[in-house]
Amino acid sequence: MITKRTPLLDAIKFDARAGWKVSDLHQDSSWRFSLNDTARNHLREMIIAAFDPDRPFFDYHADEFDLGPAHQTIKAALDMAHHGLGIALLGGLPRDGISEKEFELLNWAIGLQFGVARPQGIASQYISQVRDVGTDYRAKTGRGYSSNAKLDFHSDGCDLVTLACYNKARSGGQSMISSSVSAWQTLCAERPDLAEIAHHSEFCFSRQNEQAADEGPFYPQPLFDFEDGRLFAKWNRNRVRTAQQIEGVPALNPAQIEVTDLLDDILSRPEIMFTMYLEPGDLQILNNHVMLHSRTDYVDHEAPEDKRLLSRLWLAPPDSVRLPESWGAYFRETAPGTVRGGIRGQNYDESRLAFEQRQAKHLGMPAPASAIS
Repeated sequence: MITKRTPLLDAIKFDARAGWKVSDLHQDSSWRFSLNDTARNHLREMIIAAFDPDRPFFDYHADEFDLGPAHQTIKAALDMAHHGLGIALLGGLPRDGISEKEFELLNWAIGLQFGVARPQGIASQYISQVRDVGTDYRAKTGRGYSSNAKLDFHSDGCDLVTLACYNKARSGGQSMISSSVSAWQTLCAERPDLAEIAHHSEFCFSRQNEQAADEGPFYPQPLFDFEDGRLFAKWNRNRVRTAQQIEGVPALNPAQIEVTDLLDDILSRPEIMFTMYLEPGDLQILNNHVMLHSRTDYVDHEAPEDKRLLSRLWLAPPDSVRLPESWGAYFRETAPGTVRGGIRGQNYDESRLAFEQRQAKHLGMPAPASAIS
């Protein structure tokens, strides 16, 4: 708990339910969920029956999947991440007896019930396999999900992210999550002058050369902002670092450098940073506006079928809240309950737009406008 008050902390009132410390998560297990055998077997049978290796995921409709006895538990986990502590862990997804692609389809099927999937990269892919393919994370175009490197603390470009674990690494690959609410409170208490910098100055983030035709190579926004009594955070050192190499990006000033260094220090403190290993069949759900996450480096198995593999889905849920105006440069839409966020990339086409519009209609969300050039 923060004992030292500051004028800045007192001046900005916001919902701090997600402002947990590590000790809180150890004492409160309400963020942990588990599927029983009945629910797990139902999901396994559902996916095996629906899976067609020749059928694109875009062709699957939400009404083809009945989550049955698993529905309420999965919904409760998503609600906890979205409107509660910002984090949820659901254990017990079926892992044995289903293939990698069937497991990936399961994550996709869950997403179809609760949001509109968002594109995640230059290929405009809507679901990503988190596995090491030799990517250089520190390169100008580097992405962490396709490397085995230790990652910087960051938030993904969407409201909610789900990570479904199919295989874990031989060693390492530990998930690290910190509450950006607690980080903000700590920053205000220790250095209110730097908290002002984090809130009121712009930091430029690189798009890692994955921008769509109507986007620039970088976008500016503060690290923390507020809207409707809620705190929102955005941080990714790697993308701020690579943005500094882009023409037209102003150099970080000494105060900005100091606040980014202090923020990373706060996020890594043992009382702030919660760690866990995802086990096969686990589904981790994070609210990117109030959580920042990272991962340790890892050593993989030799056999291809045993290598670390997670399925990552980015979601825009129908009950999302209004975003700060400063979030619009990346998310495009800031209104609540809209199809927003993601990396539109360079392969966004009519089939992707049609999927988004169909899924938005199913969930009662406004249809996304066409942005196809």
